[in-house]
Amino acid sequence: MTTTQTAPTQRASRNPAGIEPSRIPLPPNARPEIFIQDINSVPEDRWVQQANNVAFLPLCFGVTQGYYVNLLRVRQSGVLSCHRHFGAVHAHVMKGSWFYLEHDWIATEGSFVMEAPGETHTLVVPPDVPEMITWFHVAAGYNYMDGDRVVGYEDVFTKLASAREHYKQKGLDQTELDRLIR
Repeated sequence: MTTTQTAPTQRASRNPAGIEPSRIPLPPNARPEIFIQDINSVPEDRWVQQANNVAFLPLCFGVTQGYYVNLLRVRQSGVLSCHRHFGAVHAHVMKGSWFYLEHDWIATEGSFVMEAPGETHTLVVPPDVPEMITWFHVAAGYNYMDGDRVVGYEDVFTKLASAREHYKQKGLDQTELDRLIR
């Protein structure tokens, strides 16, 4: 996974009207944009195993604001987890479908979901779905629940730690993850 910049000659050929691009520099201490040309061609070893047949692809770690963005991929049907959110979650289903036991809708390819802070729900991938991939923007994090009992939690720091450990085990360049930190 790399971040790239568009070469000046490419920029000129994309601007047939000759509109002058902004020359306002990035403010001091600001981080550059994150740009991944084709998420679908990211090497398999960049997907971080979270559980059997469950992996995530990190896209951004907002450590100063307590959010993360990733793709979640599930390659088996069944209950994934029951969890309670501390902040809002935004999701866009890219492949397959899923639902929450607590709601009457099914998120299918192209669906958008905004999950409210404080909500508790149980994510299920239906039996007829061989692979589900959803883009998630998670603010604040969440607790994993077993009934009324908290059995774990996840936030930007646990996600980053998981990704770092995965990259270490696979011998991958940690600076790739550093570029995703904001």
